Amino acid sequence: MNRDLDTSRRPLVLIWEVTQACELACEHCRADAQSMRHPDELTTDEGKALLDSAREFAENQLVVLSGGDPCKRSDLTELVRYGSEQGLSVSLTPSGTDELTADVLEDLSEAGLRRIALSLDGGDAESHDAFRGETGSFAATVDAAEAARDAGLPLQINTTVCAETVEQLPTIRDRVRELGAVLWSVFFLVPVGRGQLLDSIDPERADRVMDWLAETADEEPFGIKTTEAPHYRRVKLQRRAADGDADDGSADAGRQRRGGIVAGDGFAFVSHTGDVYPSGFLPESAGNVREDDLVDCYRNSDLFTALRDRDRLSGKCGACEFRHVCGGSRSRAYATTGDPLASDPLCPHVPDGYDAGEGAAGD
Repeated sequence: MNRDLDTSRRPLVLIWEVTQACELACEHCRADAQSMRHPDELTTDEGKALLDSAREFAENQLVVLSGGDPCKRSDLTELVRYGSEQGLSVSLTPSGTDELTADVLEDLSEAGLRRIALSLDGGDAESHDAFRGETGSFAATVDAAEAARDAGLPLQINTTVCAETVEQLPTIRDRVRELGAVLWSVFFLVPVGRGQLLDSIDPERADRVMDWLAETADEEPFGIKTTEAPHYRRVKLQRRAADGDADDGSADAGRQRRGGIVAGDGFAFVSHTGDVYPSGFLPESAGNVREDDLVDCYRNSDLFTALRDRDRLSGKCGACEFRHVCGGSRSRAYATTGDPLASDPLCPHVPDGYDAGEGAAGD
């Protein structure tokens, strides 16, 4: 295996939640963000030490600065510049507010920012602003997307899929195309934070949405990936098998072509106060960067090593012939059962030979 792609050694994506402060009141907010910054946030120097630790994973390690709204930190450009100078690939997921001006984006681009990810959860102002809890968020997001293009920053669009947004997906797809995004990241709701008050779509509809996404990916100029929905890989492989590709990616084939990431396996998250989580949607701490070594937490903690062992999964996920290529959302399993190794309740697939009487759905 290419050592740079060995997810037992490094996360392919490292998220640092630089703050939980944000002016928006998004219905799905994992962080239940507030308008004021937390007094115990990592300081500028502590943040730079975190970026130094991230560099130990690999050259060009991807680090995403998230929130809350990262623009709430006055040292944001300084942190982007420092991370870039250390050889990191630094991206940003700001909120769509009036603070994200063309001048700010130009400064971030000059500091070395590699990509910006903006959220669209509706195809028009009415639907998006209602979901985001702030009138004007849609217009600010579109303006920021255009300013990012002018600043030479590749654009990613993030969208939450739940009962309130699913009907908007075709219209949002059109917006993604119009804005010239390079990637559409489609996040399937995990019931944490304010998201506990939203309704998920049912598993059968989730599969239909993923099938539509796979079809869309074949037609559009931008890439598509899912977040907290690794069974998108199963759906794509099953589509290929239906089209005549005998290798459907299951069983031993899945071991050889394992791709993508799940919480703790190719993915890690550092909170605004330094806690190291497998994901922001799986708030079980493996340590804190103020006291513990980030690299050691990722590589050697019991929690992370367990999440990387697909043979330790239980219930349907543990029996699934696609577990090595999918693995299910560990975050959703944790949110719904308290066990990060349990089955993902959003997946309708019944594994070959699985006896549903062995456990309840989602076990």
